[in-house]
Amino acid sequence: MTLNYQQLKTYFIDHLSRIYCGKQHIVDRFPELVTRAEFKDIRLAICETVDDVKTQIARMDEIFKKLGEDVKMGPCLGLKALLDEAANAINEQRDDAIMRDMAILFYLQNIESTEVASFQVLRMVARALNNAEISQLLLENFDEAKEDRNLLLELTKKYLPD
Repeated sequence: MTLNYQQLKTYFIDHLSRIYCGKQHIVDRFPELVTRAEFKDIRLAICETVDDVKTQIARMDEIFKKLGEDVKMGPCLGLKALLDEAANAINEQRDDAIMRDMAILFYLQNIESTEVASFQVLRMVARALNNAEISQLLLENFDEAKEDRNLLLELTKKYLPD
């Protein structure tokens, strides 16, 4: 059983809209995390991630344009809930800087993992739609999300005993 072209395109736009929505929430919510992080390296990583997300959003804007579609903010309840859960976990650790930073790192890695998986699947669909340009834009987003996730993993290792 396979999807036809129109089903693929509908699926692609729907899920691109969902990750687009999630990225917009990240841009809105991550600056608050910068003020909550204790250690400079985490603050810098959050700022770098926000910059990368803005670049990824610009690429997604280009994808919508290449498809002749208006930019859509699809529902993204899962990512919004993950951001809310992160905020709650961070607030629970307001009096313990290292535990707060570990909570930030934990949730940022979860969010980046969701993005990595989303871009990977969207890229597969773009290839099935025979659109090399869109596939390349998604590969760039995928690579950035993967790099951000790896940076966060390296930061987490700094706080763990050998």
